Amino acid sequence: MFINFSDIPGHQNLFLDYLNEFNNLKSFFQYNFRDRQQYPMVFKSVSDSPRAHREEVADIINCQYNNKKISPKTAKNISLLKNKKTLAIVTGQQLGMLGGPMYTFYKIITAVKLSKHLSERYDDYEFVPVFWLEGDDHDFDEISGIKLINDNNELVKIQYSDNAPEDTNRGSVGYQTLQDTINSFFEDLDKNIRKTDFTKKIMDNLKSFYAEGRTFKQAFSDLLFWLFDQHGLIIFDPQDTKIKNLLTPVFKKEIAGFREHTEKLVEVSATLEGLYHAQVKVRPVNMFMNYEEGRYLIEPVENEFRLRGKRKKFTLEELNSLIGSEPEKFSPNVLLRPICQDYILPTAFYIGGPSEIAYFAQVMPLYPIFNVPAPVIFPRSSATLVEKNISAAIEKFDLKLHDIFADPELLKNNIVSKMSEGSLENIFTKSTYEMELIFDKLQEILFDIDKTMSELGNKYKQNSLNSLNQLKSKAVEAQKKKYETTLRQIDKITVNLYPDKNLQEREINFLFYANKYGLDIINRIYEELEINVFEHQVIHL
Repeated sequence: MFINFSDIPGHQNLFLDYLNEFNNLKSFFQYNFRDRQQYPMVFKSVSDSPRAHREEVADIINCQYNNKKISPKTAKNISLLKNKKTLAIVTGQQLGMLGGPMYTFYKIITAVKLSKHLSERYDDYEFVPVFWLEGDDHDFDEISGIKLINDNNELVKIQYSDNAPEDTNRGSVGYQTLQDTINSFFEDLDKNIRKTDFTKKIMDNLKSFYAEGRTFKQAFSDLLFWLFDQHGLIIFDPQDTKIKNLLTPVFKKEIAGFREHTEKLVEVSATLEGLYHAQVKVRPVNMFMNYEEGRYLIEPVENEFRLRGKRKKFTLEELNSLIGSEPEKFSPNVLLRPICQDYILPTAFYIGGPSEIAYFAQVMPLYPIFNVPAPVIFPRSSATLVEKNISAAIEKFDLKLHDIFADPELLKNNIVSKMSEGSLENIFTKSTYEMELIFDKLQEILFDIDKTMSELGNKYKQNSLNSLNQLKSKAVEAQKKKYETTLRQIDKITVNLYPDKNLQEREINFLFYANKYGLDIINRIYEELEINVFEHQVIHL
């Protein structure tokens, strides 16, 4: 079963047009992902692009896997990257605790299945799935917690804290070391999940990945390796000093040409803002620098550069010298990251969600500037998992999924109204109308008797309407109490399928399902998730 994204609240028009009305956006993107006739041209463009470091990148990735026993599929895919006819199907994500929300896995599955799909159809090329570990991001608050549904049917957030003061600039998340407070995180997690036959094995593994002294990047990478190595997924660490060294030409070009780059980005962003929205705020320089344990945006000031929020300044020569000698200190922002990614990797397709598709509309002018071939931006698969008990409750109340992707209180009122003899809303609306009519007629008569009596009548009318509203509120509460069991069932439906008025995939961590059904749930999703139907999928468990 599939649902059109336009029937789900919260999706921006840019994303909806990208899926269904691409002509409205063709000036912002090089390729229409639906136009398969363009694919051979994309493959040739990426394959023929000068890439002197191709073999070196494959060797670096092999070194990144030094301590792991990799699957034959992954080993083969890494080796294939040395071949000019091998193209990468890339996706990536911030290093969310325990993998973050479910959509991270949907991005990976889309990349893996699309690689297989293309390999079966284009004999002249090989396609390998690559996950770009976004360790240079520094939004600690966004990645440090997970959400689950507990036994009380409540959406709970389990938060990891390193006890650092608020607004601390921790630097790149990938380098952050887990403190002993990770034990408190797992204790809290243990209190909020039901014990099943699968709990111990899964939790033992998670605790071995996310252990005191390990970095977020090591933990996240090990989690993905555990779940997806069997599918040949290449997990790529762009923070590797050797990779940063390869990126020095990109970093130096950004610093030298930032005025031209900013002008192009501002122009396209202003056009987008007029038609849709600009996803990312344009900065003068699209780079950060690690300095004194923090990660700071580089900004131009007069004839020099400074680190935002610090008093540290550099000349252009000093910055270029640092990029040459210590490239690992530098990282791209969200608009330069795709350029770095596709400079390093032979990217034919990038798998992205709605927000990423929106910022790629801003990024595209940078590709010709850096002489990097642009990839096809392919929408990730999107899904809601529906368990049997939730499915039964939906049927009981004669609901459709469209009904659930709405305001939960409105849903409750509609269902209770159906179950009761009449809608309280309709009854009180009618009563209000009739009361106003009675007072209006009275005021006409009173006005003829005495003008002041008419004004007094208006006062009593308002008092009566206020009393009616109070009665309505009490009646609604009484009705809810009468249907308390029904309302609890509706709450269970909404918290499972539309938690916090958001798609399940954007809120719930995989552990909620793996703990119930075992790790086979990942394979089940892998088998059922469609990659060529660009609508929201409903998967019944």
